Formats: sequence, structure tokens, C-alpha cells
Amino acid sequence: MPVQWSGLSPELLLELDRRAAEPLRSQLERQLRDAIRSGRLGVGERLPSSRELARELGLSRGLVQDCYAQLQAEGYLTTQVGSATRVAARAAATPGQAVVPRAEPQPPAGGSDAAATAGPNARAGARPAVDFASGVPDLTSFPRADWAWAVREACRAAPTASFGYGDPRGSEQLREVLAAYLRRVRAAAVSPERIVICTGFAQGLNLVLPALATGGVTRVGFEDPGYSTSVAAAAGRAGIDAVPVPVDESGIDVTALAATGAGAAVLTPAHQWPTGVVLSPQRRLQLVEWAASSDATIIEDDYDAEFRYDRDPVGSVQGLAPDRVAAIGTVSKSLAPSLRLGWVVCPPWLAGAVAEEKAGQDRGSPVLDQLALAILMESGRFDRHLRRMRSSYAKRRVALVDALARHAPDVTVTGLQAGFHAVAHLPGRLAEQPVIAAARERSIGLYGMSEHRSSRSPSPAQLVLGFGNRRRARDLGIPVQGEPGEWNAITDVPGVEVGSFIVGDGPLEVGRGPVRTGVTAALPLGRAGVGRSCPAAWYTFNSNGEMTGTATNTHAIGPVHRGSLSGP
Repeated sequence: MPVQWSGLSPELLLELDRRAAEPLRSQLERQLRDAIRSGRLGVGERLPSSRELARELGLSRGLVQDCYAQLQAEGYLTTQVGSATRVAARAAATPGQAVVPRAEPQPPAGGSDAAATAGPNARAGARPAVDFASGVPDLTSFPRADWAWAVREACRAAPTASFGYGDPRGSEQLREVLAAYLRRVRAAAVSPERIVICTGFAQGLNLVLPALATGGVTRVGFEDPGYSTSVAAAAGRAGIDAVPVPVDESGIDVTALAATGAGAAVLTPAHQWPTGVVLSPQRRLQLVEWAASSDATIIEDDYDAEFRYDRDPVGSVQGLAPDRVAAIGTVSKSLAPSLRLGWVVCPPWLAGAVAEEKAGQDRGSPVLDQLALAILMESGRFDRHLRRMRSSYAKRRVALVDALARHAPDVTVTGLQAGFHAVAHLPGRLAEQPVIAAARERSIGLYGMSEHRSSRSPSPAQLVLGFGNRRRARDLGIPVQGEPGEWNAITDVPGVEVGSFIVGDGPLEVGRGPVRTGVTAALPLGRAGVGRSCPAAWYTFNSNGEMTGTATNTHAIGPVHRGSLSGP
């Protein structure tokens, strides 16, 4: 799909040699042909107006018009009265000509950001209709209105100095807000001058490890299963050896860690990735003792500690040993990975070296986004979003457990105390890969624990099930076009039960039927009756059952009339 350039006229780089024997018109025609043949100008792409191109090149408008007319006659360009001149649909790149390559999407690298990909199988082939990929939050619930408000406030209130090259550690306003937030919510021992803002866990790790290497660290331990690929890559860039350390039901084996001789260790103590176990109090004390006795550093990834369910809050290890722990946090799970905002809480002796690494890598993260996050957190809207998402994930967690108990009673589920992924332990007669392959044939994405083990061993057979970003028609209990079955709508008026779906095209009809392209579904959040409305969550889907839009509490259902409901 071509880019639809707006404005009076898009710019186009063309070079004319006025000293050459070749006429200027011929040069212009040749360069435009070459740009189209090579793919530099894509099909349907808009060209500058003849008046603007003539002005930029110092030519007469008539010459440019003649050139456009010639290329139109040759089939390279197309024009319509009242519309711009564009590259013709049949003007494809000629064989033998260089074509501008399209970059293939690359998986994110490093740390908890790497949890957003579920290994090579997650990227192989077409996207499954129902995908249990882990590590990605519910992207449809990103608080767009709150974030837009925060960005506007940041632009309005930011001092002029904020738009220059600032402190590579990041915005002082955000660091002050983060320090207060982490002290309040994670029991961290932190001050603003020890925080360095980064773009996420991946960069945080690539800041801390080189700083430690400069101080003499030559080996880093990591949890196994865990971030084997991303930690190894970051350690390799820093010139450090990465060694796996086993994890059991109490967390990382501190005795095994001490035996490795590592000078640092990368951990997820609050909710171990990907097993979901919590580092036990005894192991926490052993870990702190190991760091003190070995003069070692703990690198703590606090990636989804905000989302806890049936357990008491667990404070950060950093609060127990602030002089031995570098704690890395992000908003990739709490808000969205695309914001690329994170932070490193450094021990006092490491803060300067990490800040120097940050200055050398990119001179600092985007300040406006930092200010927007500070405003969002200080206003209470961030906490409100977390409470809403905690409730949403808790309901999905219950639905997942109930569904497995009903349809796969032999499967044991663990790791559900926090976050939005679980571990399914397959019965002894089943192996990972056959189950994953059989599911993929049914367009269901399942992913094995073996991808996260340093040995890639398929035993014991376990699946990592993500339930964060699964807002599709099928996941909401609504079959898509072409599938058998019907959605459950409301048949008894005057009342509309909370949690029942009402589906229709315009005014929402009470009844039963399949989802169609462009259909809207409403999930009542209250009770509607004759003459009474209630707030609702509204969803729209395409013909593949993919959600294309959502709005919560924006429109009310009702009042209910016998036979139909009025839509937004």
C-alpha cells in the first residue's frame, strides 16, 4: 500500500547536470523512469506537482509538464483531473533492476522484552487464530485517552529547556516520580539520582553488564529456564561469560549459583520467568548473603510484579540490599511494549558507570514520553489502569483454569500467582512438540518450555500459556463467519444480564446469529432494562474474527426496547 503523502507537494530528490550534453528534459525523464523501475517510487505513490517540481529544479513548468505527459504515454504515470500525478499500477520494477528491499521484522532482543516472543515457533508461519503467546499485555486495553491527555499536558507544561539535550540519566521529573512510586509500591530503597531511564529491559541489561565488566566482572549467572538467549547475547557484547543456574519450586538454586563463580546474576524473583515460581524468603536471604560474601551484583527484573492475585505482595530484593542490587523495571507489561520506557535503579557505586554507558549509547531517551509517564503516574491514572487490568487478567486466569479443568483434567497448571502467563504440565504420555504441532493444525498457538531451557530439553513436557493479549472474537466466545455455532445473546427482555454479549450491525438486535464483517459486540457492564440504560464495553471485529476497535464506558446500551437495543 503506497504512502499517502499529504501537504501541497511531496519532495523528490533529482539531480540535473546542466553541463552535460544530454537535454534537461531527457535527464528528468530518465531519472523518473529509473526511480520507478528500481522501486524507489512505488506504485500509486504521489509525485510533486509540476509547478513545485519546476520551482525546486529551476526549470520551466512547461518542461516538467511535457516530461510528465511523456511518462504518462509510456505507462509510467497516471493522472486524473483534480488529483495528483501518481505512479501507474502497471509500472512495476523491471527484472534486472535493483529493488528497494523491505526489511523483515525482527524479534525483540533481551530480558523481559524477550518474553513478548515465544521463541521461533511463535514467528513461524501464519499467525494462529487463537494464540497463547506469552509476554504481551492486552494491547486493546492500552489507556489511549489517558496517554493522549498526559502527552498534551507534557507538551503544554514542559519548560523550554526540556527540548534540548538533557541529562542522559533521564528527566528529573520522571526520576523523582519513579523513586516515590517504587518506594511506595515495591518497597525499594531508591533516590532519583540513582535512577537511569532506558528503553526497556533489553537496554537496561546492556547498560549494566558493560558497566560491571569494566569493574572486573567476567561471568554472569542466569535462571534456567529463563532468558538464556537474551542474557547470553548481552553478556557476549559486554565480553562476559553467561552460565545457566537451575531453578526449582523455591526459585534460583543459590548454592549452584555460588558454585559457578559468577560475579553477577540476572533474576526474576517476584514471578520467575517462565516457571512462575516466587523466590522463597529463605532463598532471598541466601541470595543477599551470596552477593555480600562474593562481592557480586544481583540484576533484578521486576517485570510483572504489579499483577498479583491470590498472594500477599512481594517486595523487591533491591529493598533488602540496595548496595548489591541493580533493579530494572519497564512499562512494557503495565502499559505497552511500544512505549519503550524503562529504568535502572543502580547501587550507588554503579550509577555513574551506567549513566556513562547510556550517554554513549544514545545520549538519553525521548523526554516528552518520560514527562507524559511522570504525569500519568502522578495523576493516579496509572494506578487506576493497573487496578482495571489486574481485575481483567484475574478473570482470564479463572477462565483458563476452568477451561483446562473441564477439557484437560489431567493437565496441571502452575505459575498463576501473578502476571498473565501460566505453565501447563502435560501428562507423562504426552510430549511437547506433538501437542504443539497438533494445536497448530487447528490454528492454535502453543509454546513449549523447552524454548526457554538452555539445553532446549523437551523434558519435562510443559507449555507456557499466555493469556494477556488474547482479545479476539473466538476468545470472547463469539464464533466468526463460516464457523458452526451461535453466540449467546439476550432473548428475555426487559433485563440484560451483565457479561452477556449482544451482537448486531446497526441498532443491536436481540437474538442469535454469526459475527459478520464490521459487526459490533457489546458487553454490558451493568444491568439494562426497559427505559433504563447501562454502560458497556463495545467491540468491533473483521471477518477473520480479529478485534479492530474497542471502547469502554464510552457509549451506553439502552434504553432497552422489546426486540432490540440501541447501539452507539
